[in-house]
Amino acid sequence: MSIEQQCSNASSCGRSSCEGCPSAAAAEKTQATDFRAQLNPMSSVKKVIAVVSGKGGVGKSLITGLLASSMQRRGKRCAVLDADITGPSMGHNLGVNGKAKANEIGILPLTAPCGLEVLSANMFLKNDSDPVVWRGPLLAGMVKQFWSDAIWTDIDFMFVDMPPGTGDVPLTVFQSLPVDGIIIVTSPQELVSMIVAKAVKMARMMNIPILGLIENYAYFHCPDNGKDYEIFGPSHLAETADAYGLKVLARLPINPSLAAACDAGKLADCHVAELDDCCDFLADNFQS
Repeated sequence: MSIEQQCSNASSCGRSSCEGCPSAAAAEKTQATDFRAQLNPMSSVKKVIAVVSGKGGVGKSLITGLLASSMQRRGKRCAVLDADITGPSMGHNLGVNGKAKANEIGILPLTAPCGLEVLSANMFLKNDSDPVVWRGPLLAGMVKQFWSDAIWTDIDFMFVDMPPGTGDVPLTVFQSLPVDGIIIVTSPQELVSMIVAKAVKMARMMNIPILGLIENYAYFHCPDNGKDYEIFGPSHLAETADAYGLKVLARLPINPSLAAACDAGKLADCHVAELDDCCDFLADNFQS
């Protein structure tokens, strides 16, 4: 968009040139700080939900896959954009094999057996075990390409699996993609308050709505005696949510069958009842 098109004074301005005009200067500044990436003209994505965490190892990719496949089963067309470029796992978890292809129009995401459209860095590597040894700008650039160059087909919900922390890639996603809200994944440890605080403060700095918290590994339900055991200690989720005015979307127990499903590429076959309320919340609050 040109500066003349952005200028609020353009319709009544009698100047022959924008040079020296305060309104044009303001428009130029706005244009210079607009980092939004344009969606491919052949794509359609209605809602973008980013799944984030302040640290690694909390099961963020697991939650992303479960949410996407659960919403898909509810009749929504869903996609997963794997923004964790150096640690891509979504393709494997969802049983997506093969390499992504492209034509003169754009990149073609692969389709999981469950119908999810998926893009992940491993789909562009010669071998899945090859490392992606890139600096931040290259990582961020690939994420933007996943959004701008890919052809996403009539997607109701795109779930973005974010890398942990508050570095280059999360910043790029928040600035470049039209994120409608984030879900913060935590675990029941004493550090959870500080970890959540980092994610919350970054989202609020970027004016990104926070949909709520999901606590993973909250407890282990023993099949032998029916008791619940807090393997990682007592939960601090409720007080953390209260401190930041956030909604608790779900608490998930440790479930070895989910790990086995990820290893087998069958995560989308799993139904986790603890996420039903969260999916109801997304369906009710983000009508296509």
